[in-house]
Amino acid sequence: MELEVRHLRALCAIAETGSLHKAARQLGMSQPSLTTQLRRIENSLGAELFARGRTGCRPTPFGRSVLSRARPLVDQMATLITETRAEAARSDGPRLRVGSTASRALAGWLRRLRQGLPGTDIALHMDVSANALLRSVAVGQLDVAFVHEVEGCPLRVPDGLQERVLVEREPQFVAMARDHPAAERPVVELADLAGDRWMVDPTVDGEMGGLRRVLSAAGIDPPLLHGDYHTAASLIVLGEAVAPCQPTSLPREDMAIKPLRNDPLAVRLLLYAREGALLDPLYDDLAAAYQEAALRAAPYRQWLGRNGMSVGPGMMTV
Repeated sequence: MELEVRHLRALCAIAETGSLHKAARQLGMSQPSLTTQLRRIENSLGAELFARGRTGCRPTPFGRSVLSRARPLVDQMATLITETRAEAARSDGPRLRVGSTASRALAGWLRRLRQGLPGTDIALHMDVSANALLRSVAVGQLDVAFVHEVEGCPLRVPDGLQERVLVEREPQFVAMARDHPAAERPVVELADLAGDRWMVDPTVDGEMGGLRRVLSAAGIDPPLLHGDYHTAASLIVLGEAVAPCQPTSLPREDMAIKPLRNDPLAVRLLLYAREGALLDPLYDDLAAAYQEAALRAAPYRQWLGRNGMSVGPGMMTV
């Protein structure tokens, strides 16, 4: 099952009302239908979101984590709809609606777009779901989307989109406390982290499945904590968890960023627009921004050197 905005709205309504009955009335649906929908969402995520009792429904710890991500997304979607309708009514200049999953290259890309497209109204929409962003491009709510595809978990690309590959295989590093025993090593073995709790965001498309597959292939089964990666940072610095991270992540005094031996975790970085759209200038600006972010991050720069690779004008090349 793929989570959609209507599912997130349902979760928020249940949390706000504390009752399936009241939430169903608020959403304009029957309670049995909402109960069935909630059960399907929980089955999809693999854990209970609400504890049901005679006094109503209360979010479980996992439910609070999911809701912390769902509420902003629901609010952002409402804002997006409002802004899209307002922009559609405007005729006083060009516009560019950009969608993106999280990336250290994003700020530099937006800066270049604004410099290269003076007078253009550039709007940004962030989403943890690459699939949701691609659907938004397909139906005309976004003009372009920069997304990542977890290795082994292909995206569902709607018809009518053109694709440009920014990086064919970007390795995912691991973030750990600065005093972690493995933090002094230039390259970390997965076995070195077998005793750690891993933090993973189940709302990111493919993230949990990709991590489970890699850990299983390594013959380890560490406990997984569910939560967003902003929350993960506070646990990592205390030594309570480790987590996958982008190689462009910058080390901190209290956190180490390390590559994994043989790079078992990886993603593809992709740029999408509707067929017929002029994508090359946007791609070139994104490529330059990614190169800047890659070379700024010392662990990634060192990894590139060890592997005889460089970040060219967009593509990672041998």
